[in-house]
Amino acid sequence: MKGLGRSFESLIPTDLVDEEFDPTSLEDEKVSELLEIPLDKISRDKDQPRKNFEPEALEALASSIRFNGVLQPIVVVREDNRYQIVAGERRYRAAKLAGLKTIPAIVRTLAAQNRLELSVIENAQREDLNAIELATAYAKLKSQFNLSPKEIGDRIGKSEASVTNTMRLLNLPDSAKKAMIEHNLPEAVMRPLIVLPEDKIQKILPKIIEEAWTVKKVEDYLKAKKPQSSATAVKASLNYDREQVFAKKFHARQVKITSKSITITFKNNKELEQLLNKLDK
Repeated sequence: MKGLGRSFESLIPTDLVDEEFDPTSLEDEKVSELLEIPLDKISRDKDQPRKNFEPEALEALASSIRFNGVLQPIVVVREDNRYQIVAGERRYRAAKLAGLKTIPAIVRTLAAQNRLELSVIENAQREDLNAIELATAYAKLKSQFNLSPKEIGDRIGKSEASVTNTMRLLNLPDSAKKAMIEHNLPEAVMRPLIVLPEDKIQKILPKIIEEAWTVKKVEDYLKAKKPQSSATAVKASLNYDREQVFAKKFHARQVKITSKSITITFKNNKELEQLLNKLDK
């Protein structure tokens, strides 16, 4: 389960861009090729803003690469008979640590890289993109063009928080992403589900679709399902009994008791007058 205590950055899966949701995948195919390139033919970008790579994290990634291989290609541009890294220097360094001789790479010319970046930005500004396609466009700008959420926001006229929150939708399981597209579910309604395990998402998703739940309905449902401490549960049970007694005695539509207040719900002025008369007696 993904924890709320982690940073936004750690919740954004920007290493992987699913072609199924990528609005520029067809154009990318035209200007890119996937090659297995010798590591000694690759140079790091001297202007890469990230200079420090934690040795422990690199070694952990290297161990994963030794076992699973490089799961996501790096992105490079051609420079004469060599290649310069655009995105994926961490994977490149870890591959060297792992003892690999070659690495999978998406190869573009510099002109193609610039054209594709503009294309992704233009697509991200389209109003007809669904939230998952938009999140994928943002993730592509981050993972393949080394743009931060703030830089993405500056380019498309959105706040950094808006970009970050939209990208977090990519943490949803594929079934939820597809449901968002198929049923045109709003981003705000789906965002509370991001931190849930997949089995709980599958349980709540049909209700959201069939009953057209609002954000508040989703939040109230999750709050009600949240485990309570034994003391809280006892208190809630006691209050419930009191609420039923109170409602029956005064013929109230609904009564809610908290530690500091009693709330009585009535339908109209006639019910209010009847309630006030009973309280006066």
